[in-house]
Amino acid sequence: MATLLQPNVNSLQTPASLLAGENRSVPPSPSCSPARNDCGIAPLTPSPSPRTVVRPQAARPFSVVVAIDFGTTSSGYAFSFTQDPEAIHMMRRWEGGDPGVANQKSPTCLLLTPELRFHSFGFAARDSYHDLDPEEARHWLYFDKFKMKIHSTSDLTMETELEAVSGRRVRAIEVFVHALRFFREHALKEVKDQSSSVLEGGAVRWVITVPAVWRQPAKQFMREAAYLAGLVSTDAPEQLLIALEPEAASIYCRKLRLHQVVDLSTRPMANGIETDGPRLFDSGFRQAREQLRRARHSRTFLVESGTGELWSEMQTGDRYIVADCGGGTVDLTVHQIEQPQGTLKELYKASGGPYGAVGVDLAFEAMLCQIFGADFIESFKAKRPAAWVDLTIAFEARKRTASPSSANPLNISLPFSFIDFYKRHRGQSVETALRKSNMNIVKWSSQGMLRLTPEAMRELFQPTINNIVKHIEDLMRKQEVQGVRFLFLVGGFAESPMLQQAVHAALGRSCRIIIPQDVGLTILKGAVLFGLDPTVVRVRRCPLTYGVGVLNRFVEGRHQRDKLLVKEGREWCTDILDRFVAVDQSVALGELVRRSYTPARPGQRKIIINIYCSATDDVVYITDPGVRKCGTITLDLPEPAPGEAPARRREIRTTMQFGDTEIKVTAVDVPTNRTVRAAIDFLSN
Repeated sequence: MATLLQPNVNSLQTPASLLAGENRSVPPSPSCSPARNDCGIAPLTPSPSPRTVVRPQAARPFSVVVAIDFGTTSSGYAFSFTQDPEAIHMMRRWEGGDPGVANQKSPTCLLLTPELRFHSFGFAARDSYHDLDPEEARHWLYFDKFKMKIHSTSDLTMETELEAVSGRRVRAIEVFVHALRFFREHALKEVKDQSSSVLEGGAVRWVITVPAVWRQPAKQFMREAAYLAGLVSTDAPEQLLIALEPEAASIYCRKLRLHQVVDLSTRPMANGIETDGPRLFDSGFRQAREQLRRARHSRTFLVESGTGELWSEMQTGDRYIVADCGGGTVDLTVHQIEQPQGTLKELYKASGGPYGAVGVDLAFEAMLCQIFGADFIESFKAKRPAAWVDLTIAFEARKRTASPSSANPLNISLPFSFIDFYKRHRGQSVETALRKSNMNIVKWSSQGMLRLTPEAMRELFQPTINNIVKHIEDLMRKQEVQGVRFLFLVGGFAESPMLQQAVHAALGRSCRIIIPQDVGLTILKGAVLFGLDPTVVRVRRCPLTYGVGVLNRFVEGRHQRDKLLVKEGREWCTDILDRFVAVDQSVALGELVRRSYTPARPGQRKIIINIYCSATDDVVYITDPGVRKCGTITLDLPEPAPGEAPARRREIRTTMQFGDTEIKVTAVDVPTNRTVRAAIDFLSN
């Protein structure tokens, strides 16, 4: 990023609203002061609250919406033509597949050659890696579940790296670009096959889904990857929308008819267990999945033009929770439907955490470490990476079939190379290791399989499921969430009977628990609907407090003495946080925050403004605990036109929008009314 041209320190200007229009000099402030760190700007109009600007729904300048649900464990795409928005077309079936998987998504795994060239994605990547010679596989780069890195990295940048199964590292942005380019090519080919008209470059609106708990850097990372993958041009950012996963699911749930859902709350319960037995619990959902599988030969789903039958039971003001239980994260959002227009209002900021199905996989790996030793497991992963992937795939297939009603053990096939490698590494058999571990809930089968008892499966699932249930319960205790009538379970992990039974037992009496039949595709369909009408969510909640550092008139007794700055007899307080928005504040779509700044000296061509954020609103200074610099706004100032006299006092008016899924900024040079190139960056910190 270009650095700001350093002005003369004596030319820094203070807010005009504080100086009643005077243009006075202020000396350099202490090293922590924004007047020095944000050198070259002075806020002119720190307005206390945003002003609403009604934004009419724009005509659709595109002919098709393509949505990519980029998940931790599985991904897919769907599309809809704007001339027929009630028809959502799912992607073609993939070659390969796992037993027990009833959706059309592909595993989120990617294979690069030793020369770092793209080879394959999804089932093809997995199968190709499996077929490699063990020694050769050590030189290839296989990535799976790599989306979690973006969530877990606190200092995400364009240089953040991912580690392949073989241990080799590569920039994360390159992996995401390869994956998005793969989806772009496949989706466009399928769209063109179904379209009689020629699609121009701007005819496609793209939508990419991300967890609602992702911060701005992660959202910007996905947008940058989409630019590099060729989905859209940086000159047309409006062609790409970032959709929040539980929000997309909520948008689709508005369209549901009664026959398209499984209502778990209709099951009679006694002491937390269904009185008809848990087998009835499993069978209803499995029948729904089988009906869905048979109906998928057309790959086209029809949605209601208005809201579905389910919403006829809801009145204006009724509240509901969508719990997106995915592979990596669990996202919760609380919405209120506004009748009769059917728009949505967020009632509480999105919450969640890393409680997805991957937690069960990690528990299984921990169990293997306990039995065979952590050093052996690490060595096996490093020396036989393809065989390790085979083992995780075998567990994944059995994990999907785990049921609270099952009384039989689940068999997990151990690759021959695992058995052989352990004997060479330890000098004893796998069976001996199991016997010595005293882990009675895992047995050995002479067919070369681990036999996990129902108790073992419960132990693997329990920590993750407990986290999910506790998070939902904590959310429902919030004042803003009182009176919730429905809880929608969506996402791939919501297909698990283990999770369904636990949520039903804990929450079935307090609200109706609804699972869409096509639960694994709910987010994908909702993302398409969001692309067709991004204005459907009318009000959102801010996840953080955002603002900039400014100077303010010093008030004795209110401000800290170490923030005092005296110049020409006037007392100023440095490092004041000028809030743009506060955490959990309701912000309507189209609501704008305006601030004006002036360059510190004539001829300045760039202004850089540091943005600060906090998870709480009880902060005064940008140096308070919990406040951190999270991004920058860069304003590229245009040169005066030929023959145009430079303004003596130049005002740059910035407009920020916090009501969308991403923070946006625009700016204008007030004296000339010319647009100023404005950019907001969260990835360079």
